[in-house]
Amino acid sequence: MAIRKKSTKSPPVLSHEFILQNHADIVSCVAMVFLLGLMFEITAKASIIFVTLQYNVTLPATEEQAAESASLYYYGIKDLATVFFYMLVAIIIHAIIQEYVLDKINRRMHFSKTKHSKFNESGQLSAFYLFSCIWGTFILISENYISDPTILWRAYPHNLMTFQMKFFYIAQLAYWFHAFPELYFQKTKKEDIPRQLVYIGLYLFHIAGAYLLNLNHLGLVLLVLHYFVEFLFHISRLFYFSDEKYQKGFSLWAVLFVLGRLLTLILSVLTVGFGLARAENQKLDFSAGNFNVLAVRIAVLASICITQAFMMWKFINFQLRRWREHSTFQAPTVKKKPTVTKGRSSRKGTAKLEAK
Repeated sequence: MAIRKKSTKSPPVLSHEFILQNHADIVSCVAMVFLLGLMFEITAKASIIFVTLQYNVTLPATEEQAAESASLYYYGIKDLATVFFYMLVAIIIHAIIQEYVLDKINRRMHFSKTKHSKFNESGQLSAFYLFSCIWGTFILISENYISDPTILWRAYPHNLMTFQMKFFYIAQLAYWFHAFPELYFQKTKKEDIPRQLVYIGLYLFHIAGAYLLNLNHLGLVLLVLHYFVEFLFHISRLFYFSDEKYQKGFSLWAVLFVLGRLLTLILSVLTVGFGLARAENQKLDFSAGNFNVLAVRIAVLASICITQAFMMWKFINFQLRRWREHSTFQAPTVKKKPTVTKGRSSRKGTAKLEAK
């Protein structure tokens, strides 16, 4: 019987399997089109909208600064093009981490299908959360948020942003928008898609809300706080997959998760409920970017409180499920004593036991 050789034929061009296998290369080619457009005068004006940040304003130098003038940014409709370009970059980075890091670890560990998908999810998110925490903390320190917390609500609206602040928000929006095509590229199961859509939608809703309502200072602090807690959870899950006896990380995460929810509510109420409520300018002005009115403040606090309550509800269900699984695993098995019956059957049973 002849040995059947494996087929080395590549899937048809633009087929389902072709796109899944080569999506990173396809996206890289699309991104290169925008970068090459910068080299030619005819296309440079269009390409620069996608690659660089738009809506910059140069302010005159103050006494605290040197002779250099400050360059600040505000948002506009062209930011959608910039978000689209960096969404392509996020897809490329996602594929690089998957191929050169996570896939190699998966081959060594021989995970099951369920653990394989969860390991990939935690690996990607832990890298993103760590990078965002470091970047966000750098912005907080450089702009004196830690030494002066009143900057969260003072001089609202914060419609002018530094380069780092605006680029941070563009990168955040680009990353969470890239999660939509990744559901297709990563062959996400149908039963997991609703959970992922809710997860992604909540991030986009709050990040875009903070960006558009000029609450970028508060949004940055809350994102760094939330990302740090989420990073701890996903890094603990990675260690758990390598050694199932590892549980300390989850215990620390559980404590910090509750503290994170409390700090989020405290900072939100302090900023929106007290700081902005006592501000002098409380008129709706779209041109100036001022949204400090009662209806908007109530909507912001309501969305934050509902989201925190939803997360606590998911957290409690998660902890109850873990507690039930742990109690079931630790429950002692009660051995039943063999019943002795009279007659022939009892003698046969004792003979079998002796034989064993």
